Amino acid sequence: MSAVRGTSVDIATEDGTVDAYFVHPDDDAAHPAVLFYMDAFGLRPHLRAMADRLAGAGYAVLVPNVFHRSGRTPVFDLPEFIDPAARPEIWDQILPVMLALTPDLALRDAAAYLGWLADDPRAAEGPVGITGYCMGARLALHTAGAFPDRVAAAAGFHGGRLATDDPDSPHLAVARITGEVYLGHADEDPSLPPEQIDLLNKTLTEAGVRHRTEVYTGASHGYTQADTAAYDAEATERHWTALLDLLDRTLRSGA
Repeated sequence: MSAVRGTSVDIATEDGTVDAYFVHPDDDAAHPAVLFYMDAFGLRPHLRAMADRLAGAGYAVLVPNVFHRSGRTPVFDLPEFIDPAARPEIWDQILPVMLALTPDLALRDAAAYLGWLADDPRAAEGPVGITGYCMGARLALHTAGAFPDRVAAAAGFHGGRLATDDPDSPHLAVARITGEVYLGHADEDPSLPPEQIDLLNKTLTEAGVRHRTEVYTGASHGYTQADTAAYDAEATERHWTALLDLLDRTLRSGA
């Protein structure tokens, strides 16, 4: 893994300024860009460390605070180790903010994120990759569907509510995706029961989207998040293998 250089950046959107973390290999070259969508706990040291690892593999990575309408980072007062079962009141802070981020608002922001990456000389020209965690998996699918010419690959890990009866369910966006999709589902995840996985797979297949979905046996919702009680080290390493394989094939094929 190469050395990396990370910094806080501000991105102008239609609805105000987004604070974000941007990290890239510590050199003067332009590298393939990856938009990294956070989970509901927000932009915090652990997510910066994940972005650093991805940048160390040769990518320019942008991690926006998608909850910017509720304030700059940190939006929530969270402990260093997050265990919602021990402190269920955490969700009293988070759920209203999460529910307020509608797909329409998220996609307005996504246009700004993609535009910022297109303008930054540290990000290579051409399509980008996306990776998203928990609610970020939903944002990844929505963004890939809304900007098919800009997104070459979209990955989502331990996402919930990906194929529901809601009129803005993420699975309804996949028909417009032209890039490749990888989804690593949590086996023990009540927010994504088998019938949702089946519907999502059926929708991706019928739309002709290149995709691979896997269920990580024994893994819980949030398994990649080392600062939470859901962390699973083995599943997390499996996620890194799958993610880097996807990005290397789709963003470096002409390199």
